[in-house]
Amino acid sequence: MNSQQSQSQSSITAYDSEGFYDEIFTSSGDIRAGLEPLQEKFEALSSGGLTRRQQAADRALMRMGITFQVYGEESKSERVFPFDIIPRVIKSEDWDVVERGLRQRITALNLFVGDVYGKKQIMKDGVIPESVVYSSSGYLEPCEGLKPPLGVWCHISGSDIIRDGNGDFFVLEDNLRCPSGVSYVMANRMVMKRTFPEVFTKMGVRPISDYPELLLQMMTDISHEQSTRPTMVVLTPGFHNSAYFEHAFLAQQIGAELVEGRDLVVKDGYVCMKTTRGVKKVDVIYRRISDDFLDPAAFRPDSLLGVKGLIDVFRAGNVSICNMPGPGVADDKVVYAYVPDMIKYYLDEEPILNNVPTFLCSRDEDKSHVLENLDKLVVKEADGAGGYGMLIGPKSTKEEQETFRGLIQANPRNYIAQPTLSLSRAPVLMPEGDRMEGRHLDFRPFVLYGREIKVLPGGLTRVAMKKGSLVVNSSQGGGSKDTWVLQGQGGAS
Repeated sequence: MNSQQSQSQSSITAYDSEGFYDEIFTSSGDIRAGLEPLQEKFEALSSGGLTRRQQAADRALMRMGITFQVYGEESKSERVFPFDIIPRVIKSEDWDVVERGLRQRITALNLFVGDVYGKKQIMKDGVIPESVVYSSSGYLEPCEGLKPPLGVWCHISGSDIIRDGNGDFFVLEDNLRCPSGVSYVMANRMVMKRTFPEVFTKMGVRPISDYPELLLQMMTDISHEQSTRPTMVVLTPGFHNSAYFEHAFLAQQIGAELVEGRDLVVKDGYVCMKTTRGVKKVDVIYRRISDDFLDPAAFRPDSLLGVKGLIDVFRAGNVSICNMPGPGVADDKVVYAYVPDMIKYYLDEEPILNNVPTFLCSRDEDKSHVLENLDKLVVKEADGAGGYGMLIGPKSTKEEQETFRGLIQANPRNYIAQPTLSLSRAPVLMPEGDRMEGRHLDFRPFVLYGREIKVLPGGLTRVAMKKGSLVVNSSQGGGSKDTWVLQGQGGAS
């Protein structure tokens, strides 16, 4: 081995998992079984080879327009959405557990949402208190009685999943309204296939390139129009939205028009798109705006983003919407605590994927425990997102703890708490040299639900780029990795 290869190898041999469960290396520092082709590639690179490939990947992402502005930055200039070229790898048998668990979970959640806006049997039977459902900011009274095609409310979901110190999977939260990130999954894969093309074949990485086809098929499934090519649009709030790249990317991939609310109008009982040749009837709307902005006649009257009269057209069966308005009631972090009960109630099954143990501050006993252990727990707002509205107990100050004590006592329904888990880690490439350091991560797999449930083999692995941080959200400086799901029996153990 020459000196250049030796330096590249040293970045692997010097890696320290620091006692955390690592996705790439064992506790003894060996690369996990099935990942040898990845190690061989790293070791074959000359000095600085990984860094040069990282820089090339960043340039490619910039050319593709995958930029992001971190919340709170004084500079308004956009920068590349942080991406790390060392992949996160999931072996086949592990993925089987995740996939079966997600199918089970989305089935139960979809039944729950339909029940909430329909017969309300789960509440009548006392499995979930009415007060929990109706106090959720995601519950929308105008959705009462709506009947979506095929009975599907949750067409696109993205539950966030973590691994603990033993490598076991847990669902951290569910995202059923407008889950974002799948465009970054696809862009990351495009870049990685150019960066390490031969490794994909050797390791048997499952492809994800058929996601647009699966999305198109799902939207066709739920269309009232019986033709094989109904007219579809992607409804965006506009280019100022941080996920606008994704809206435009997906519209282009499925051959749909990208529209804003002002481009659509209700005419003669149908939703129509304005064109240079007049108006054209729309069959399916993939909405990427918040539920309450969707129709000013049904929800927020001050909304300038939606389409007035859209819900009436839907009730008449003249347009389909994905995702439906209303599933946000199941995104609520208090409702999340009842998902295992939903699975048992609707499916008569035990959960395949467990929740993180959760304390509800609306329960007196739970609240007392939380208030006594603020320095040990992670406290979250029930409808918080993006890593905001959180207290990470072990990393918090006494002042921050007292602030949250007051917030919990003032509005206990709005807060939950969970133990601080030992999140799994994976190596990321440091800016200097080819050195690697471990960072905590989670991932968001995407599920499509039309006539069938389809789980994309992979997802958006999000990485806390700051050393020791547990916050992976991109809005707070987190980054991403390509997620490799392996075929067959190979893969990391």
